[in-house]
Amino acid sequence: MERDAPAALDTFPKWLAHQARVRPERPGMRHKDLGIWTEWSWAEVAQNVRAYALGLMAHGLERGDKVAIIGNNRPKLYWSMMAAQSLGAIPVPVYADSVAEEMAYVLEHAEVKFACVQDQEQVDKILSVSERLPNIGFIFYDEPRGLRAYDHSRLQAIDEVISQGKGMLLADPDANRRLDAEVARGKGDDISVILYTSGTTGRSKGVLLTAGRCIAAARDTVAFDGLSDRDNVLAYLPLAWVGDHYLNYAQALIAGFCINCPESPETAVEDRREVGNTYAFAPPRVFEGMLTRIMIRMEDASWLKRKLFHYYMGVAKKWGEKILDGKPVPLPARLNYALGNLLVYGPLKNVMGLTTVRVGYTAGEAIGPELFSFFRSIGLNLKQLYGQTEAFLFVTCQKDDGVRADCVGPATPNVEIRIAEDGEVLYKSPGQFVGYYKDPEKTAETMTPDGFVKTGDAGFFEKDGQLRIIDRAKDVGRLRSGALFAPKYIENKLKFFPNIREAVAFGQGEDFVTVFLNIDITAVGNWAERNNVSYGSYQELAGHGQVYEILAGHVAEVNRQLAEEPMMARAQIHRFLILHKELDADDGELTRTQKVRRGFIADRYGPLVKALYDGSKEADISTEVTFEDGRKGVISARVKVMDAVVAPVVALPQAAE
Repeated sequence: MERDAPAALDTFPKWLAHQARVRPERPGMRHKDLGIWTEWSWAEVAQNVRAYALGLMAHGLERGDKVAIIGNNRPKLYWSMMAAQSLGAIPVPVYADSVAEEMAYVLEHAEVKFACVQDQEQVDKILSVSERLPNIGFIFYDEPRGLRAYDHSRLQAIDEVISQGKGMLLADPDANRRLDAEVARGKGDDISVILYTSGTTGRSKGVLLTAGRCIAAARDTVAFDGLSDRDNVLAYLPLAWVGDHYLNYAQALIAGFCINCPESPETAVEDRREVGNTYAFAPPRVFEGMLTRIMIRMEDASWLKRKLFHYYMGVAKKWGEKILDGKPVPLPARLNYALGNLLVYGPLKNVMGLTTVRVGYTAGEAIGPELFSFFRSIGLNLKQLYGQTEAFLFVTCQKDDGVRADCVGPATPNVEIRIAEDGEVLYKSPGQFVGYYKDPEKTAETMTPDGFVKTGDAGFFEKDGQLRIIDRAKDVGRLRSGALFAPKYIENKLKFFPNIREAVAFGQGEDFVTVFLNIDITAVGNWAERNNVSYGSYQELAGHGQVYEILAGHVAEVNRQLAEEPMMARAQIHRFLILHKELDADDGELTRTQKVRRGFIADRYGPLVKALYDGSKEADISTEVTFEDGRKGVISARVKVMDAVVAPVVALPQAAE
């Protein structure tokens, strides 16, 4: 990023023009399609976006109109955002995996005029709810496969719109001037994007973010991590999530680094390895998946490889983070770690596509300390940040020499944080939202009189100034005995085990803690194959007696760890069950960013919660499920409930009593 970049660069289209001017030949975007990477320089990106904007103008797009962006990470969908913003229109990214009903709510609420989508699947969703969306004039698509026989009176390929714009540039000498005038009209106070929240506690809210504030926030963190046009990112996060819009879109336009779009979400690891990304972000669930795949591969490895892996992971656990942080380490330990890097850590990072990562972040929800330490111990410079859509992501972030597994860092530059009397975290930030779309009451409810944003999270500052988030403020509670109950803390400890994909803890106002568990079908399925355990479905495997015994061991280990922690020792898990189905965003049990909707789950599985507390050994449940094509069905099961092994409470330190 140029430190002398003029203040006039107050919108993203102006930054795009700036990058095309100062580094025209540097790669701006890449996309892998059919196994081949295609590259566009910043000058080529700008040229395509200008033509696209003129094409949209010819179709009637005007300043203030809303444009839905729906699909996986594709250059033409990023160009759709840039082109819309060039004309003063407002992009509204929508989660690609949303079912038609969810999508209809966002498109209707935002009063979307145009939709720019990836493929036939997204076109079909919009057409299936078209009676609710009278405002949509055109649907522009990237991939034409399957759309040839459709009525094209309202459908057009994005390539055709761009070609139309290029024709206008050639035929009309005034076209460039008109577009320049539109870009120049854009101001920092303009609404730049509407990002809908994940809807953890109810309907999604449209967060209004202005161009100037987004740019100010992005510039602060680009400087904080020293990002430049020599960095590379793999853009695989959902377009509708603030993480993608900030870490890929905004920071790339400020720093000038290259956005690499994978062939598909399934090929992200391989594609990350090919592009050699230097700046990476992943929510905890992605790191959990990586660890699960590693442990599965080690189970299938030879005796010697397993022995080497476990020995050198012990070395990494003892010395890895100290070496990464530049702390004093004895020479023999350094040499042993270097050998481990050659034999174990280096190959591991290569398999995960993390070899070239210089800066890595995780956020989205709390990450288990064991999981976090695992990746840092093998040499990945993984740090934590804490943020929200309403802040345009960053509220806190960790410095390279100030990383802690139990904290999320001090305030990001130019961010102010304070803790309310009830423990809720409040902040003011450069990227702070201006309100919720069409919801002034909710906006007022979220703000304090002096302009701080209420996060809804409970936390406190450690002595070194780092913020520690306990849980969602509304979720942190007490058992009937008065013992602290922090469900997310317990859930994260459980999810460290590769066999456990999801956990939901209960205990507020009760005598003891209980949990729902989801097995990881990949990890447990691999175990079943190696042990000649046959099964016909997820439900059958989840209810298998041996699987219950394995997870009972994991729960007992978590209880042993909790017993050693003064604050959590009396919140051990007493009973658990394994759900008969995977928690699914399509069923409303998870948000589109894979966060647990705890209250919804408690209501939906009421009979199972009751069984956990009334001493029942099993309980019957029937659950409605949503299939990929939108059809509904019902899954019925008799679910087993098991008592957990509770560990003796270790004598608490005097100060904690």
